[in-house]
Amino acid sequence: MEEKEFALNDIVEMKKQHPCGTNRWKIIRLGMDIRIKCEGCAHSVLIPRREFSRKMKKILVKHEGE
Repeated sequence: MEEKEFALNDIVEMKKQHPCGTNRWKIIRLGMDIRIKCEGCAHSVLIPRREFSRKMKKILVKHEGE
């Protein structure tokens, strides 16, 4: 399985949209688990890295930082 390249503060699109109707999520924590925050309603979800890699569709905005 290919490892997708994502970093802190990237905006990603998941395969299923959030119940609020938005499909944009911001990565706010990386580790064994990844915390993502909905850009529409600011709800945050903590999911295992393996599950996140499987459910992530694509990176919409790559964070430009140091």
